[in-house]
Amino acid sequence: MDRLRAECPWDAQQTHRSLLKHLIEESAEVVDAVETGDDDDLREELGDLLLQVYFHARIAQDDGRFDLEDVARGIADKLVRRHPHVFDGAEVPDDMWRSWEERKRAEKGRTSSLEGIADSLSALARTQKVVSRARSHRVAVELPSEPVTAAEVGEGIAVLVARAEASGVDADAAVREALRALEARVRDAEA
Repeated sequence: MDRLRAECPWDAQQTHRSLLKHLIEESAEVVDAVETGDDDDLREELGDLLLQVYFHARIAQDDGRFDLEDVARGIADKLVRRHPHVFDGAEVPDDMWRSWEERKRAEKGRTSSLEGIADSLSALARTQKVVSRARSHRVAVELPSEPVTAAEVGEGIAVLVARAEASGVDADAAVREALRALEARVRDAEA
């Protein structure tokens, strides 16, 4: 990366923002390799994603902000803090996800279960994250909980999207609108 930033005109001019499309694309290719690929595909795609981590860290280093060692140290420290049952002799929590979320909330000083959810997630992924956070933070908001299989979810969503398209409804926009309403209910319940 040192040589690329110094000797390659394209690499030298890249910024965090100019690399975002590559980071998103490489992340999607890791997903594809996990879901449909083999070990060779996964190894290659993880390497491409790792390159993005190196690249972004190097850009920050060039700007005098942080470097790859800072990134690695930060994640190592976070994992130790969030796993006291592994590194500090604490009892194993009954609800690992809730325990993680509670530690994260305390560390970051968050007052809402919705804080820290990436705005750039797809509407579906963001909805899933909002529901997950509301449940793990035990927000008093009514959420369906009837059991469903993965196949039923996939087929049901595909059917709803097909019905929406046939009815002239933008399914993605409809999900975003429903998500905004859900987020408002969560905020009201937290108030």
